[in-house]
Amino acid sequence: MKVSTATVSRFVKRIGWHSFREFSLGFGRVERQTDSFFSEIEENDQPNVVVDKVFQGAENALDATRSLLKEADLNAAIELITEAKSLSFFGFGGSSIVALDGYHKFLRTTVHAQFHPDVDIQLMQAVNLGSQDVAILISHSGRNHDTLMVADQLKHNQVPMIAITSYPASPLAKRCDIVFQSVAEEVNYRSESMSSLIAQLTIVDSLFTLVGAKGAKTESGEGLLKDIRHAMEVSRE
Repeated sequence: MKVSTATVSRFVKRIGWHSFREFSLGFGRVERQTDSFFSEIEENDQPNVVVDKVFQGAENALDATRSLLKEADLNAAIELITEAKSLSFFGFGGSSIVALDGYHKFLRTTVHAQFHPDVDIQLMQAVNLGSQDVAILISHSGRNHDTLMVADQLKHNQVPMIAITSYPASPLAKRCDIVFQSVAEEVNYRSESMSSLIAQLTIVDSLFTLVGAKGAKTESGEGLLKDIRHAMEVSRE
C-alpha cells in the first residue's frame, strides 16, 4: 500500500514526535535495545532488587550513549575546545548540574572555562562571546526555552556550539555545530532525564579527559596541573 509523505508526517506528529527523522532515530534506538533496557521497578520489589535495577539502568544508558559517540565528532570538539579563547557552559535546571561539573573539570586545564547558574547572567555571557569562543549547551529535551534563547544569541554571534541532548533532532541540536546524544532510560518512579544526566556527565568527563590529556603534554598544561594540585593539597591540610 502506497502512503504519501504528507500522511506519514501527519501520523508521526499525531503520535507525539516532532518530525519523521526524530521518529526514525528514536524508533531505531528502541529497536536495538534488549528487553532488560527498561528496568521497570515494581511496587513489591525488595530494596536490593530496586538498587540492582537502578544501577543496571545507568549502565545501559552509558553503554547506549557510548555506542552513539562518533570519533569524528569527538576530534572536532577537541579541536574547537583546545583552540578556543574561552569555553562557556550553559544549562538550566538539572542540566545546570552538568554545566557546573564541566566548568569545575575544565578549570584543571589551560582552557579558560566559564559558567554561571543564573539565567540572566548566562544570557549576558552569551552576548559577550564571539567566533573565537566555544559554547557547550546541555539540555535533556533540547527544547528548554531559556537554553534556546541563549543558543540563538550565540548563533547570532557566530559562536561554535556543542550540544549535549537526548534528542538529536531537537531545536537545540539543529542550532549546534556538533551534537552528542545522551541516551535516557525511562523507568517508572523516576524521570528518564535522571539516567540522561549520568550519560551527560560522562560525555563531559570524556571531553575533559581528552582535552586534558592533550594539554598535559604541553609545558603550560603540565605546570598548571602542578599548581592546581599544590593549591588543593594546601587547602586540605
